[in-house]
Amino acid sequence: MKPAFRTCAILLCFLWLVPAQAAGPSVSAKTAILIDADSGRVLYTYNAGEERPIASTTKLMTALVAAESTSLDRVFTIQREWTGIEGSSMYLKPGEKLTLEELLYGLLLSSGNDAALAIAGGCAGDVDTFVEWMNQWAEALGMEHTHFSNPSGLQDEGNYSTARDMAKLAQAVLQREDLRGIIATKNIAVAGRSLVNHNKLLWRYEGCIGMKTGYTDAAGRTLVSCAQRDGQRLIAVTLSDPDDWRDHAALFDYGFDTYPSRQLARAGKVYGSLPVQNSLIRFVPVEIHTDVFYPLTQEERVKVKVTLPDCVQAPVQQGDVAGELVFSVDGREIGQTYLLYGGSAADNRLKSVSLLEKVLGLLHRGETPALSWSIEQFLIP
Repeated sequence: MKPAFRTCAILLCFLWLVPAQAAGPSVSAKTAILIDADSGRVLYTYNAGEERPIASTTKLMTALVAAESTSLDRVFTIQREWTGIEGSSMYLKPGEKLTLEELLYGLLLSSGNDAALAIAGGCAGDVDTFVEWMNQWAEALGMEHTHFSNPSGLQDEGNYSTARDMAKLAQAVLQREDLRGIIATKNIAVAGRSLVNHNKLLWRYEGCIGMKTGYTDAAGRTLVSCAQRDGQRLIAVTLSDPDDWRDHAALFDYGFDTYPSRQLARAGKVYGSLPVQNSLIRFVPVEIHTDVFYPLTQEERVKVKVTLPDCVQAPVQQGDVAGELVFSVDGREIGQTYLLYGGSAADNRLKSVSLLEKVLGLLHRGETPALSWSIEQFLIP
């Protein structure tokens, strides 16, 4: 007989005695967004779906595609057509040999347009093919309102995105430990050059862990940034923003204060226990599989739907799935984790029946069974 599953909903009320949610900050940007990096929850938005030129924040996609396509140890020989580019530069020279990692520092710290061309041409064989890769990655990431026409962002024509799409790109960049280390670097000596990060938020905002700046006449000032506090990471994007340093600081303060990350489940914590049928083990513990965090305002109430059987039949294997917890706010799912068996339980019923049949067979033949078996071997739960 299959065990009956029960599902119940529990209301988790967060009743902190603090002021009500404040209004979002006023920003100077034409378009802006603030999201929680890990959950993807949008905490603030202003015209975030408007397509605009993005200038050198384009280089975040250049870095991601390059890092995904080849090793950071790969050596590139600099070609003449990759040098002497207008705008910001790491001043590459024809015939120089640099690793991809060194070029990425020049790309993301100094915003080198020459580094962008070297990376694109070196990785794909030619720049046009690399740009195709960039657009394929944009599609894969769900950046539905984005198109890249070059790897540097220097030319605005045909090179555009939205604040929302750029936040998705930032999330993907954060998934790579190597890129996280580069964008968080304030200054470094690379290939005989002293490079300083253009992102002043690394000095101006405590907890900033980097990302990318940009500017062209058509795009204005563009900025993608990330900050961390108490284990929570937020991503801010502003396009065409004359006061981006202040605006990003204000957005981060608003996000951390208004939407702090709350732990809804803790990995390894014993949730309860289930009765076990057909085993000498009467109960088996049930444990939470993974941590669950989510950014929440003070007024939001979380419901958790618990799905578990009323009992379980042996055998039970430790680590197998017993049920699940599903968390929601206002009917919208915000997180999920499995419940796992925290112990094992053998099927003793089969063993007991087998032994009992053996004893009955001996008695039937007039033989006396050995008395060395323990009484527990014959118990049928």
